[in-house]
Amino acid sequence: MFLLTDLLHWVLPWDFSPTVLICCGGCAWLFARGAALRRRAGTPIAAWRHWAFYSGVALLYVPLQTRYDYLAQHMFWMHRLQHLLLHDMGSLLFALAVPWSLLAEGLPVRLRAVLFHPALRVPVSAVYRVLRRPSIAFVLFVGLTYFWLWPSIHFKAMLSLDEYKCMNWSVALDGLLFWSLILDPRSRREGAPIGLGGRIVLTLVAMVPETIIGAFLSLHLHTIYTVYDVCGRLWPVDPVTDQQIGGLITWIPASMMDTAAALLVLARWIHADERARGGARMRGRGAAVAVELPH
Repeated sequence: MFLLTDLLHWVLPWDFSPTVLICCGGCAWLFARGAALRRRAGTPIAAWRHWAFYSGVALLYVPLQTRYDYLAQHMFWMHRLQHLLLHDMGSLLFALAVPWSLLAEGLPVRLRAVLFHPALRVPVSAVYRVLRRPSIAFVLFVGLTYFWLWPSIHFKAMLSLDEYKCMNWSVALDGLLFWSLILDPRSRREGAPIGLGGRIVLTLVAMVPETIIGAFLSLHLHTIYTVYDVCGRLWPVDPVTDQQIGGLITWIPASMMDTAAALLVLARWIHADERARGGARMRGRGAAVAVELPH
């Protein structure tokens, strides 16, 4: 009984948000429904896509809805870990599952007709195409991290519930935008906004500003974010130490996510080259056989 009570203490929402529940729960339901339809049609999706998607949803849900959200409001390093989960890990796993078509297939017919009506679909698609331009997606991905870590802006955001929620939602949605661009399964010929080589460069370049700000925070010897003294720190940790741990989280794990994404794209590139060479060899053999056949 004690373990159950303790578990509920951490799992139940700290500040209940129906938006988070509807978004995360709705996506999980739509994905499961779309996957079931594919399975009945004889084209089941790979198990790793299930794992990646539900892990991503969980890593987006936990820092937004459970008691972890309370911890992130009172310790800087917990806040930086919260944004690592939202901006890098959860959104990357979500995008890695390539769930978009499954989510659309899982929609009830009437709801799909409403959401895909030209009056709504056309303007939303236009905005989405603009945001998915590599230069804009990159600037947003890096820029929002710097924006919300600007001391005066961060101070106000941590003391305003509306700004705090806006901060967390913006980094989560921006992470989904950026990683869906990087992990797009389509090639440039199939309509992707950027080629595989460009995606690798983009993720590696993104490491530079993240490394700079992470190193600055982890090596700085004076307190920058005094708002946690106002909110009250949960544990008796020196403010500079709290800040330095947060800097390390911003620096090293975030860079690891960039590296992991670059390696995933590189593996896809190698696989695509191998398939292209295999297809060329088959066409070459077919041509040779055709030449040898008697006329």
